[in-house]
Amino acid sequence: MIFKYTEDHEWVSAHEDGYAIVGITSYAQELLGDVVYVELPKINTFLEAKSVAGVIESVKAAADIFCPISGTVIEINTALIHDPTLVNTQPQRDGWLFKLKIDSPPELDLLLDQDQYNLLINLHL
Repeated sequence: MIFKYTEDHEWVSAHEDGYAIVGITSYAQELLGDVVYVELPKINTFLEAKSVAGVIESVKAAADIFCPISGTVIEINTALIHDPTLVNTQPQRDGWLFKLKIDSPPELDLLLDQDQYNLLINLHL
């Protein structure tokens, strides 16, 4: 599985059957601190790339969640309703946020790869 990243610290993993999983990066969850609430998009909502998809709240701050690519929400991670700390403990596994049916696969090519993302976060350290 290949992960792509945004400059806003979301990740996306695209799958061969036309869907993608979206979440926030480990770096983002470290900046936020302990996550206490996650507002996710509604299923069947069409989201444009870079549009606000939801909100994540921590004991420190609230931040918008941006959609990395255009697509229709086909599933949300309902486990986060009962345990939002999954975003902290497993941001790229059980702490995923939502799944999209990809509308425009070429948008994936506009995102950062792992090396580019590492360079970005190292500039912030």
